[in-house]
Amino acid sequence: MNSALHYEVEAFDTSRPKLMGRHAAGESFLRGYARHAAADTLLCYARTRKDFEDFERRVAELGGKARPCQWITHGDQAGLGRAGCLFDPAPSLADLAWQRRFSAPSTYSLCGITHTTASENVMDAIGAMMLAPFQSWDAVICTSRAARATIEHVHSCWGAYLAERTGGRVISPLQLPIIPLGVECDEFAAATKSENTRKALRERYGIGKDDVAVLFMGRLSYHAKAHPLPLYLGLKEAAARTQKRIHLIQAGWFGNDSIEKSFVEAAQIFCPSVRALFLDGREPQIRQSIWSAADIFASLSDNIQETFGLTPVEAMAAALPVIASDWDGYRDTVRNNIDGILIPTFMPPAGSGDDLAYRHFAGIDNYDHYIGYVSQCAGVDLRATADAFTALVGDGELRRRMGEAGRKRAREEYDWRVIVTAYQALWADLAERRDRERIVAPRGPGAPAHPLRDDPFSVFSTYPSVALGPDCLAVSMSGVVESDLDRLRSSRMNSFAEEILAPAEEARSLLARVIAESPVPISVLIGADTEPHRRALLLRSLGWLGKMGLVRFEPPVQKSP
Repeated sequence: MNSALHYEVEAFDTSRPKLMGRHAAGESFLRGYARHAAADTLLCYARTRKDFEDFERRVAELGGKARPCQWITHGDQAGLGRAGCLFDPAPSLADLAWQRRFSAPSTYSLCGITHTTASENVMDAIGAMMLAPFQSWDAVICTSRAARATIEHVHSCWGAYLAERTGGRVISPLQLPIIPLGVECDEFAAATKSENTRKALRERYGIGKDDVAVLFMGRLSYHAKAHPLPLYLGLKEAAARTQKRIHLIQAGWFGNDSIEKSFVEAAQIFCPSVRALFLDGREPQIRQSIWSAADIFASLSDNIQETFGLTPVEAMAAALPVIASDWDGYRDTVRNNIDGILIPTFMPPAGSGDDLAYRHFAGIDNYDHYIGYVSQCAGVDLRATADAFTALVGDGELRRRMGEAGRKRAREEYDWRVIVTAYQALWADLAERRDRERIVAPRGPGAPAHPLRDDPFSVFSTYPSVALGPDCLAVSMSGVVESDLDRLRSSRMNSFAEEILAPAEEARSLLARVIAESPVPISVLIGADTEPHRRALLLRSLGWLGKMGLVRFEPPVQKSP
């Protein structure tokens, strides 16, 4: 049930100026895993000791208790085999699958997770799932039904093309389980249960006792997250209908000054009767406490870069009723008229954007323009939005009832205790599959692990005059002694490749044998029963000895007929 975590600092760091949803999700996962994983030791697969030490530090800070950690160094296939599974906080697992094939596909499982699925890189990663050497004991966790449907659609189209191109049927053996993102419910409960905290925050931000505060938490981007117009117009209408003083708290960050100016101006133009506050949601204190000041949470996402949407679940954990768009993963988490209200959405039908896909692929439009253009054609029902805000702004008991239902659902369905258990159950299932199911496309004898990353001495075998085959003769050069090797190795230009050659003592022994037995067949020097990895080291070292002018090579003696 355990797994090594593929750790790169960037994926778990929320202290960056450009904070994205996947960073917040990564940090939240690490916190939940450090606290709730049923594992004696947390395994970290990291490229450098510095990265591992950062992992240890974060686990200690987020976990709230001492957790022993163990470093599996980058490239240590045996270490990953002992772990049994490698979890990467992304869906891009193809390179890891190819790397595993240099060892054996049944050594361990691979497990990834979806975030946004709209970018070219992620689409390429989804396509690679059809071609890379994945097995039925590998998985990419889909955080919503919408995420899985996207992957299945791309696989269907890509598979049809590959079948037409190759004349065969191409399928991906990857498992695609649906496991949502999680939240630490106790932290949200602690942050919102104090009436004193709520009172102090509302006084700080000028929110009266009978006023209604609506919170949006997340990236403030009209082209890449959620266009604010439905939010502004819906609140304006609700304020007019209820005669309530409404405050809109938008806690997030802007990509640039121009976007910030657009939001501020739009709020003044489209909902002048609503007081708009903009807070920097990158600040941990604001991100953790602002829930207490709010009465309603709203997120009307209309963008294809969204896949799951963590903030509605966080709002539920904070016992806030949620007004959310009926969009992608939101419809999985928010139960309409129970935890909040889902607002109908719309977009053009399939076949309306082929030129948009081409423009992005051809580099005419960058990613921001691509998703921005698509979002301009998708929208949220404005009348339903106004009705939802009116209902919740005007009815405190409805807010309380929906908030409590959401809090209960978050604890039962989305608390990290539940989600981490689901992860570990998945990893246990993958381990069972490794034991009972056969390898798809096993590596044949002599076949490369990766056809596009083959042994360079195979790929470029036609370059030299002669390859150092078993019958090739190694001949000592006149006047060469063993100490010549040390003199040549002292030069950086000759020693920089030491880690891919035999150790110095073994190279010295190899040279001594050539001097003593010259001419000697390479097969005699290497030995027929030598283990493959050591055989490769010795053959490369012989090539190095030849390069240094310590030995030379002659073709095998032709036997008389």
